[in-house]
Amino acid sequence: MSEQHDGVGEDVHSYVLVTGANGGLGYAICCRLIDEFILTRSSSHSLRLIITTRGKTKSHDTIARLKDHIFRTRKQHKVHEKSPLVAKIYLQAEQADLCRLQSVQTLCRRLLRSLPKLDTIILNAGHGGFTGLDWPLAIWTILTNFPHSVTYPTFKTSEIGNTTARQASLSEAQQEPPLGEIFCSNVFGHYVLVHGIVPLLSNSSTTPGRIVWLSSLEAYESTFSPSDIQGLQSPLAYESSKRLTDILALSSTLPTTRPFVHAFLPPPSGHRPPKHYVAQPGICATNILPLHWLLMYVVTATLYLARWVGSPWHTVSAYKGACAPVWLALASQEELDAIEEKDGAGKWGSGINSQGEERVIRTEVQGWGVGGKVGDNIGLPKNRRPREVTDLNERDRESFVVLGRECWQSMERLREEWGHLLDEEDD
Repeated sequence: MSEQHDGVGEDVHSYVLVTGANGGLGYAICCRLIDEFILTRSSSHSLRLIITTRGKTKSHDTIARLKDHIFRTRKQHKVHEKSPLVAKIYLQAEQADLCRLQSVQTLCRRLLRSLPKLDTIILNAGHGGFTGLDWPLAIWTILTNFPHSVTYPTFKTSEIGNTTARQASLSEAQQEPPLGEIFCSNVFGHYVLVHGIVPLLSNSSTTPGRIVWLSSLEAYESTFSPSDIQGLQSPLAYESSKRLTDILALSSTLPTTRPFVHAFLPPPSGHRPPKHYVAQPGICATNILPLHWLLMYVVTATLYLARWVGSPWHTVSAYKGACAPVWLALASQEELDAIEEKDGAGKWGSGINSQGEERVIRTEVQGWGVGGKVGDNIGLPKNRRPREVTDLNERDRESFVVLGRECWQSMERLREEWGHLLDEEDD
């Protein structure tokens, strides 16, 4: 059941959906989205913010906290709720478990019934699968390779081969293919969700719907293999899923991937098709790592130190980390199109200076560079790139293009396979 506040006309209303909104970066994205909308939009605009969590209790708690946040923001900026000069905010809560595909399909049906359109979907929800830190390696690399070691860490530990619970109640004789838990939570659940609500994303009459994928600075090239697209054999399944996220988003407009992208997002009649964007929040101190609260203070202090010695990526707070995805949601389409026309499609990062002032920074991706153009990463500041990354050449870019097609083809194959299985379940 969703919580809705009606009485808003479509012509002045923006619809934004954020997955995994009950805490951490997802909640911060909602707060920052609300703040910037209130402070930059006039009374002719209003925002319907749709949040998803895994359960009703979390949904009710998140809605209550967001209402308190709206009240505090208006009070802080001396904005009266009923002022005719102020943009209006409406909240709607939905539930879905991205690791249960039938739950995702149910959410799609609810959204198709309740919304006229969707301007932006921010695909934030996810699971790290981390079990802790390799402390000897962490201490050694921090002492010998700081701040690089806390920007591109290699000392997290995680479980290998975790799969979701059985998706369909088929007979035991019928085999169900494995579905990686982290892969499903971070990528495939979102993939199924976006495909299911294509009519909403295609329904905006002025701009294309925006699909904003949340990636990470830890989307290392070495962690991903197209032969293990789900990361089931990888000790770095989280990083593998984020690398896949980068590949899917950045290759989505290439001619080589067009047949698969069009199957995933059927081109709408009379409308511009939805566009993929990818963002990363920098390095935030969140609960994605299962650490004792005292150790979290140590981790947070270390991240602040990295910022103070010159790292542009240590946003530390989730609110500052929300800078890039919120900018992608609210920037004008003309601005986004102009940047990509000039510099190419890229990965948008939440950056920060030593004084704590955040900004959006284009982020280098291995095999793609900054915008998919050979030579576009030459001369990048050393503190903005992993040390093992080299300047983009034609061979590496071509390999990325081939990899993009392979990944899109595999994702579409998986979507169709699981679609058939779940259709049999419905029958």
